[in-house]
Amino acid sequence: MNTKELLLEIGCEEIPAGFIPRATAEMEAIITKELANARLTFTEIKTLATPRRLVLVVKGLLSVQPDAEITATGPSIKAAYGADGAPTKAAEGFARGQGVDVSALQTITTEKGEYLFVSKHEAGRPTHELLTEILPSLVAAIPFKKSMRWGNQDVRFARPIHWIVALFDGTVIPFSFGTVVSGKISRGHRFMANTTFPVNDFAQYLTECERHFVIPDPEKRKEIIRRETHRVAVAAGGHLLPDEELLEQVTYLVEYPSAVHGTFSPEFLAVPKEVLITSMRSHQRYFSIVDAAGALLPGFITINNTLTEDPSVVVKGNERVLRARLSDARFFFEEDKKVRLDERVESLKKVVYQQKLGTSFEKMERFRSLAEGLADRLNAAVKAHVSRAAWLCKADLVSGMVCEFPEVQGIMGREYALLEGESSDVATAIAEHYLPTQAGGDLPASDVGAFVSIADKLDTICGCFGVGLIPTGATDPYALRRATIGIISIILDKGYRLSLSSLINQALDLLAAKLTRPRAQVAAEVLEFFRARFTNLLGNTYPDDAVDAAVSADFDDLVDTKARIAALAEFETHSDFEPLAVAFKRVGNIIKGGTDAPVDPTLFDDVAEQSLYDAFSSVRSSVETRVTAGLWLDALTEIATLRGPVDAFFDRVMVMAEDPRVRTNRLALLTAIARMFGKIADFSRIA
Repeated sequence: MNTKELLLEIGCEEIPAGFIPRATAEMEAIITKELANARLTFTEIKTLATPRRLVLVVKGLLSVQPDAEITATGPSIKAAYGADGAPTKAAEGFARGQGVDVSALQTITTEKGEYLFVSKHEAGRPTHELLTEILPSLVAAIPFKKSMRWGNQDVRFARPIHWIVALFDGTVIPFSFGTVVSGKISRGHRFMANTTFPVNDFAQYLTECERHFVIPDPEKRKEIIRRETHRVAVAAGGHLLPDEELLEQVTYLVEYPSAVHGTFSPEFLAVPKEVLITSMRSHQRYFSIVDAAGALLPGFITINNTLTEDPSVVVKGNERVLRARLSDARFFFEEDKKVRLDERVESLKKVVYQQKLGTSFEKMERFRSLAEGLADRLNAAVKAHVSRAAWLCKADLVSGMVCEFPEVQGIMGREYALLEGESSDVATAIAEHYLPTQAGGDLPASDVGAFVSIADKLDTICGCFGVGLIPTGATDPYALRRATIGIISIILDKGYRLSLSSLINQALDLLAAKLTRPRAQVAAEVLEFFRARFTNLLGNTYPDDAVDAAVSADFDDLVDTKARIAALAEFETHSDFEPLAVAFKRVGNIIKGGTDAPVDPTLFDDVAEQSLYDAFSSVRSSVETRVTAGLWLDALTEIATLRGPVDAFFDRVMVMAEDPRVRTNRLALLTAIARMFGKIADFSRIA
């Protein structure tokens, strides 16, 4: 099998860092699909990227497309030929579409009748020839959040394209994109090696890139940045503050990274460190330096895209820009301290949260009441702190600092609360109520923060559903999916035993005056929204069928549902699980909706009926005790003892007996058994 290497480089002006990871992932997905459609196998696909280039290499790619037997089914014989036996337009159109003469069409018999059928041999084409069609389509199909046209061209891309390298086994694949024609000439670093160089293959391409101060592999650049920032931080007498998200961003901002250390005046350390870190990180892409105790040091590390002969010039420029930023932060901090949080709460009455849902003050009052209810049920001792934290938690939204640096909302509320003498529990909860800020992120550590967080998020979810602001597959402007996953994660992490449906209804009670849709419908939709998020979340840890079966049985208590899923997943590994599941499915199929009637042992006329009834009676009390205690695996183990009697019952007994009393009695027995294990899971959903 003759295989070769494909290399594609798209050279352009600087692409925004946030666009690049998705672009490379889509490049790989698109080329994989196109090669599969072309019947071309390969051994490896790899993508690389810098701000100025997207690179794709495919190794072990077949040099010639395999031959294939192409088959296609056309119209029915009735539609293909007229009464006189002449082919109709349907037959002629099918033949024309397949590139054959009508005489080449055959007849095939299917379950639906006779149809026209064609089978033809298609000789494989050279891969080089196929790639001239595939690659321009690939370039055009790469998606970006925003794309642009340039000059008077009719093509679009993230930024103007200046060159394209397209090689298959060292030979240029000829195509054009706009006015740019593919070739074998690449370019070096814009500032340090602004020259061209020829490309022969991927290995030589990597060597020449690095010789021209370009490191195409983002993982290699990332490791260089990681290593250099740690080195510089230690040299500055501290330690690097880890920041993987910033590291990812900076990696796609440079082609040849170098780290430089700068400082700022220690007087700025009077400002909360989160503000300083945010200012350096968000606005300047600077890494922060801390001491052994985690305290912020008056220094920063910036990543340059060039090697500089005199780093001091770069440092001075960055220090000057940062000083202006930190001066602003200090000004807002000092001004904010002049207004107490309680006064700011009153200002929330003038802030519209959402046109149909009212002001931020109204929202706060709703979720404050909801959070107090959670405290009543779960930890009454913290109710006063919950009420105070909920009252203050949105106050910093109208502070100068948060208006300037939105990323520190909650954090500034905590800092101002501490400065005003609020308890640490209240201050911490003000910051925690925004958690988690992303999937898998930190969760509130305290009950106070957890109750306010759940209440705030649930008010948002129920409110949006209540006025028709429901997420679609493409949009979720109010981040309702994230809020829902956040609530689920907090409840599971804390082990809160509560009724989700009751909690949703309490939120809707507080929103009653704002709802524009039927309340019952909103409640059902919100609960289903939670069910979908919960199923997806638990499906990452447990088998899908175990999750589906347990959730279908009952979903109201999330902690209990997770425990049933875990027990069912473990029980699925037992040797007798599969035949037991089959037996219980059979029970479910026979009883359908079930029969609400008492079981009368005097109507038994087969020993198998009595044996099953005795076995059921002997375990029922034990199973119910274990179910009440939440000992789900023990309950399943008890229920498993019914497998033999159930099998014997079905082997010997005709459930649907002619005598209606006997039939009803047998269905009643099976219904009682089904409802016992139905408290744990819907076994009909077990794969």
